[in-house]
Amino acid sequence: MPRKAAQVSEADKHAAAGGAIAVDRALFVLSVFRLGDTALGLAELAQRSGLYKSTLLRLLASLEHAGLVRRQSDGRYGLGPEVARLNAVYAASFSLEAVVMPALRELARITRESAAFHVEQGEHRLCLYRVDSPQPVRDHVRAGELLPRDRGAGARVLRAFAGEPGQLYERIRHEGVAALVGDRSPDLAGVSAPVFGPGDVLCGALTLTCPASRYREDFRVDVLHAARVLTQALGGTFPDSIADNATRTEPLCAAGPTRLVGGATARHARAIMRLALKTTHVTCCENKRGDACIAPLWPDARCSILTARQTASLRKSPCTWTSRPLRW
Repeated sequence: MPRKAAQVSEADKHAAAGGAIAVDRALFVLSVFRLGDTALGLAELAQRSGLYKSTLLRLLASLEHAGLVRRQSDGRYGLGPEVARLNAVYAASFSLEAVVMPALRELARITRESAAFHVEQGEHRLCLYRVDSPQPVRDHVRAGELLPRDRGAGARVLRAFAGEPGQLYERIRHEGVAALVGDRSPDLAGVSAPVFGPGDVLCGALTLTCPASRYREDFRVDVLHAARVLTQALGGTFPDSIADNATRTEPLCAAGPTRLVGGATARHARAIMRLALKTTHVTCCENKRGDACIAPLWPDARCSILTARQTASLRKSPCTWTSRPLRW
């Protein structure tokens, strides 16, 4: 009788439902090789896969026969020449559009907002692919258009994962998502997450845009999930630390880590002003024109972008203000 494993191996945890367990295990053995690995010993392979060494030896014999692994003179195993051949076949037939567009269509379908894929191009960012929202009120950007590299959720993600310093970019790198209102345009909201390719190289930013009044915090989870699925489809690995933050709901603001998101309609602004009169503290970020983005500090509060006149009216209320510069 075969031994029953004391615990489920990593290979078995990733087994396909209804698939062949031996094939799943063999393919998982190939997947434990990481960038920089030239060869791995039997003990290291067993540790990474969670498989018994006796099971591993049988799987490695089949993989070696197929040319997918190669046993070296010192007894360690490296990837074989068949992997290089398959990679060449895949690269020759690969179409980025064929992989990205279905992801954008699905994201636009479930959110009913516009989805786009942005990449850096010189001093700008390029909207490489886009699927428009089915709703009549939306932002009008077409695939092929150049957008600012320093404004907008997609731009912030590209800069963050290119190593840009600063508190905002550190937070984006930690959470894996930028959710911004009024960063590129006062009436627009955007949510963006990074997409990685082979070798965990940044391929671009998956971005959802909508009118600020339609922004919802659950867009963060939708965008993160779509970026994670697209990363896997492109052969990349989405960092575990980012995946763990997928359920965070505290939004971002270009001015720094504060709770500044929400609608920008006049009716919403008036509602915020009425509610602000009932609290004792308001966080405010103002631009040079005197417009402001405010967030009354109570649980689950939304905020709004106010005009200079509305800001002046609110300042006459008995609120205590915390102000700091905001660049739009």
